[in-house]
Amino acid sequence: MSPASVPQSESESAQVSAPQDKAVPRTVLDASDISRALTRIAHEILERNRGADPVVLLGIPTRGVGLATRISERIAAVEGRSVPTGSLDVTMYRDDIGLKPARALEHTDIPPGGIDGKVVVLIDDVLFSGRTIRAALDAIGDIGRPKAVQLAVLVDRGHRELPIRADYVGKNLPTSLVERVTVHLTEYDGTDAVLIADKTQADKTGAVAK
Repeated sequence: MSPASVPQSESESAQVSAPQDKAVPRTVLDASDISRALTRIAHEILERNRGADPVVLLGIPTRGVGLATRISERIAAVEGRSVPTGSLDVTMYRDDIGLKPARALEHTDIPPGGIDGKVVVLIDDVLFSGRTIRAALDAIGDIGRPKAVQLAVLVDRGHRELPIRADYVGKNLPTSLVERVTVHLTEYDGTDAVLIADKTQADKTGAVAK
């Protein structure tokens, strides 16, 4: 009997024919992965800026704010003092107002010392098209004149539509346009994880998907 005619066992056949269900979210970062990524980002911020003196952290709501707080805590553990940390709502600066369902306004909280002459590090959960960051840059321009603006993201999934690049990245995650990246943080979702699934399944999770 030729090799081509040898029958497969049921288990072998299942292994060959069973397709991967892309509708089921899969974890690409767990809690430990996220913790290590944020620790690395905190150290990279300190190294690039030669300490924490000029740094102000601004998280982009919603989950960027939680990430900013965690990075601030890690910097404080190294430097022995806190870093000015706040939040920056970009809702009214987005270029898709009127094209998508209305977004609820979030909170902007600029630290008392302001941002003039500072190195502002914007922090977001997922970098995708770059349009959220463009809106953040416009918002910063209405608040003050920083010395420099840098960007830290937990996940960079590619597919940029604008010439925007992150300075600090937790994980580069190649994706297709039919997939969504969903970030869960304990502060908002009760657990830490980054998931990827097709858009239909991601929309059902009820979490932030980008």
